Amino acid sequence: MALTPKQIQYAKPAERDYKLFDSKGLFLIVSPAGGKSWRFKYRFGERERLLTLGKYPDIGLVAAREARDEAAKLLAQGKNPAVEKKKVKLQRRAASEATFRKLGDEWLGDMEPLWSPANYKRVKNRLERDLYPQFGTLPVGDIESGAILRALRRIEARGSIETAKRVRGYIQSVFRRAKGEGFVGHPIMMEIDEIKDALKPVRRGRRQPALTEIADIIEFQKCVDRSTSNLQTKLASRLLALTLVRVGVLRTAPWSEFTGIDWDDPDSAPDQPVWKIPASRMKLVVEDKDNPAFGHDVPLCHQAVEVLRTLRALTGSLPLVFPSAKGWRVPMSDAALSTMYKRMAGGRYQGQMVPHGWRASFSTIMNERAAELERDGDRIVIDMILAHVPEGISASEWSYNRSRYRRPRTALHQIWGDLISDGLAPVEKLLSQE
Repeated sequence: MALTPKQIQYAKPAERDYKLFDSKGLFLIVSPAGGKSWRFKYRFGERERLLTLGKYPDIGLVAAREARDEAAKLLAQGKNPAVEKKKVKLQRRAASEATFRKLGDEWLGDMEPLWSPANYKRVKNRLERDLYPQFGTLPVGDIESGAILRALRRIEARGSIETAKRVRGYIQSVFRRAKGEGFVGHPIMMEIDEIKDALKPVRRGRRQPALTEIADIIEFQKCVDRSTSNLQTKLASRLLALTLVRVGVLRTAPWSEFTGIDWDDPDSAPDQPVWKIPASRMKLVVEDKDNPAFGHDVPLCHQAVEVLRTLRALTGSLPLVFPSAKGWRVPMSDAALSTMYKRMAGGRYQGQMVPHGWRASFSTIMNERAAELERDGDRIVIDMILAHVPEGISASEWSYNRSRYRRPRTALHQIWGDLISDGLAPVEKLLSQE
């Protein structure tokens, strides 16, 4: 006969444990101390087993029967309810320990070998600055989309609109990891995806401010020459303008990468001077950084050689072309050029030109020149000078194309050097001003 709520409520303790049976294997144990606990008796694998369902009155009669029925369903599926209960308990414990910081650090650890050190440090700093203080200690399963949006709003509030969008992507990646491990479900993933529609739009326009008129570029360089910055920084600006590499490649350049120049004889004519940048220092996907074929050769125009000869007198005894003032083993700061550009001429060029803008200046001016002169073949040479590797191109094809277009690249580099150097003071004059 099934139990009633009153029978359970008024069951008195005895000298020993005793059982009050309900139905279908469910019963209540009453201890001498008066404690009452629900058990479910079942058979699994030809053995009789017991499953503890919980204590009364935390679990009432109706809830106990529901728990028994759930256990019976597991038995019908060939599963042991006791084992499944342990699994759930372990999963809950793991979920409570799976904080956003823990999973975020694990995700960073997995991505570190695939990223450049600078990118890894940048992403890590954003997590530690913008996300971990907000909900880093919370289990991911307890984080709501509202908390995520509030964290992103804080980033937007300081004017970092694009950064907020990137950070949302980092959050999404961490939650994908959490979903794969069973800590979160599909609904929160959908909400994180939809958050992008609630973020502020990015103002469209040139991402890197750049001057696109030759006259403006020459006047800009004259302002650099007249600035109060040190000679090394001024020469770095000239070499950047002439070689069109990325700033990070320039400031970390070792002298060993420059070939074809006789440093001991300043009057000797260079023999096909080239800056040979290995693939490991180029902006490539990680798997291509170990492939020598993806290195980048920069033909050096005679103006670039003049800059290098002057620099050789300054830093030629050191490994780096542009060592830091803080120590010769460390390259110059990545902010040295951008700071000079912002401050010189009373801030006239702030928002108009940045170090990376030289590449946009070159692309714009030289592509317009190619169109005016009907030199359509120059377009691929311009892309090669900028080390733009077409998607899907193989290492052998890239290496072959660079060899094939060496002469056109050298010629176009010299044309560019002549265009942007017209009217500039000789490098030797800059040296005498120091």
